[in-house]
Amino acid sequence: MTLAEKILSLHSTKKKLTPGEFVEADLDLVLANDITAPLAIEEFHRMGAQKVFDPRKVVMVSDHFVPAKDIPSAEQDKMMREFARSQNIIYFPPGRGIEHVVLPEEGLILPGYVVVGADSHTSTYGALGAFACGMGSTDIAHAMTLGKIWMKVPPTVKILYQGRLKKWVGGKDLILYTIGKMGVDGAIYKALEFGGEVARGLPMDGRFTMANMAVEAGAKAGMFPPDGITAEYVGKMEHSLLSLDEDAEYEKVMEFDVSLIEPQVSLPSSPENTKPISEVGNIEIDQVVIGSCTNGRLSDLKMSAAIMEGRSIHPRVRLIVIPGSQRVYLEALREGIIEAFIRAGGVVSAPTCGPCLGGHMGVLASGERCVATTNRNFVGRMGSPKSEVYLASPAVAAASAILGRIGSPDEVLSPVS
Repeated sequence: MTLAEKILSLHSTKKKLTPGEFVEADLDLVLANDITAPLAIEEFHRMGAQKVFDPRKVVMVSDHFVPAKDIPSAEQDKMMREFARSQNIIYFPPGRGIEHVVLPEEGLILPGYVVVGADSHTSTYGALGAFACGMGSTDIAHAMTLGKIWMKVPPTVKILYQGRLKKWVGGKDLILYTIGKMGVDGAIYKALEFGGEVARGLPMDGRFTMANMAVEAGAKAGMFPPDGITAEYVGKMEHSLLSLDEDAEYEKVMEFDVSLIEPQVSLPSSPENTKPISEVGNIEIDQVVIGSCTNGRLSDLKMSAAIMEGRSIHPRVRLIVIPGSQRVYLEALREGIIEAFIRAGGVVSAPTCGPCLGGHMGVLASGERCVATTNRNFVGRMGSPKSEVYLASPAVAAASAILGRIGSPDEVLSPVS
């Protein structure tokens, strides 16, 4: 079986699963946030439920509209907070961090888990070798009541990354390049299994980024087979049966030579609209956002700060930096990373999803352009429907903030005379 099939089989009564069949799977974790939890809570009460199936396996995180931007967002957070207290479930308050950064940090997800969340980027946890996917809030209400969910077993597309990475190319560039090749509907209801020597060599932060954005290709899940890097991160393995089967059947196998991949930029208004940095052209910008559940981890901030060290952002540009969690924030403070951003002229926020979904703390006005390390650039995603969002890596975002236009780190560190 593929990795997805193997994990789902371990959580069902069926020993052998094939794509297309329906399975009822036991759940290891159910999660929701301040936007999606209220709907799930309403459904929970409407169906007459009294208790969640296991308080240790239900998590709610305040991360989208935090700190509360208005009365409705404050009411939503209050509703979630009171439910969490009444059910004695795991709850992370405003400012603690973004759900897809905090949960792995806290060791709440292990290889082999089945995780469902009322957030499309729940696929992030596939970086740990879990089967993780987003679901609607009403499905989540049933999941946190029953501790199980039914779903169709997805076919798996295996993607092999071979060769040697160029300078400045990392997980964000690999997944943007992949989405550009597959399209936003190229993996609808499929599991993406990332492999090859380059994928095996990626650090956890790069894996989180790729699994996070698998959903932008339409995937049900994006997964890395657990290995030594995974084991070092989580400290222990949940299942010992997650080694890959040599006779696993994949719907398709794709292979990319990464030595041909430059830093990538997704132009408006789709993640599939990707170009190598050398072909983007002279596009002036107004704002840069570094953060989100995609690229708000310590290595992301460290890379950006290294490019900005001793430099100033362009006078036309607003730089907004958002650590993915309090733990990331504290470590960035200790290492002088936050100071580098502030000295460069940037603004550093408390951990929040903030501008990623156009919620607050960086909403764009009409006609403005933003380079962001976030995961979506749909029309109106970050504010005005007449604004534009360009997706890029932390390295490209940092360089662009200094240049005042979309550009490569090499232009900043080794400027052409």
